[in-house]
Amino acid sequence: MHRGDDVSDDGGLTRAEIEEFWDSWLAINREAERTGDWRVMAEWYAEDATYGWMYSPDEHFMAVGRDQIRDWAIGIEMDGLDGWHYDYQVTVIDEKKSMIVGFWKQKSGITNDATGGEFEILGIGGSWFGVERQAGGADAGQIKIAWQRDWFDMPSTVHTFMEIINSGKAPETLLKRMKVAGHGVPGHYHYAEMPSTLWPPPVERGDFITQAPKDAGEAAR
Repeated sequence: MHRGDDVSDDGGLTRAEIEEFWDSWLAINREAERTGDWRVMAEWYAEDATYGWMYSPDEHFMAVGRDQIRDWAIGIEMDGLDGWHYDYQVTVIDEKKSMIVGFWKQKSGITNDATGGEFEILGIGGSWFGVERQAGGADAGQIKIAWQRDWFDMPSTVHTFMEIINSGKAPETLLKRMKVAGHGVPGHYHYAEMPSTLWPPPVERGDFITQAPKDAGEAAR
């Protein structure tokens, strides 16, 4: 590392700062998996952070603010998944955009007698993060997650859950978790009612446009 590589002149984040933050994120993930309480991860989020993912085209999850993230996203949504682990397979960091993309495998910790391995949700899953240095308040100067959007293979998730049930190995906590669905659950919204955008707010605003939208007239031909 050249002298000065760890100092940002414009107030943005350096690669070294993002990597250090990411290492701390991986560590707190492992602690959450060890204890079964994911709420300890809440302090890694900004006070006004948003966190969402899609269950179906018209059922989306969205938490707005650290409290909702703690209570809903890593509270209600993760309760009952004791023993599950989300091993990051690869990480992509873009320090110019202050973004991180982590790709993970989702494994249950429950042995599949047919294979000898764990029941696993197939398909590629991952989390897309925007990180920022906080300008004020109690978190001033600290790096926090400003937004997070997850994706996963929902049909594969349902399939794996059913495999676990049919195996007779589903704990009562998992059976209870599987009932956490539908628009009556905190944080579950119809698309038109979402309190934050499906795409992360700065991306939805067009701050990082890579390719201009195709001309509507041209597209219609």
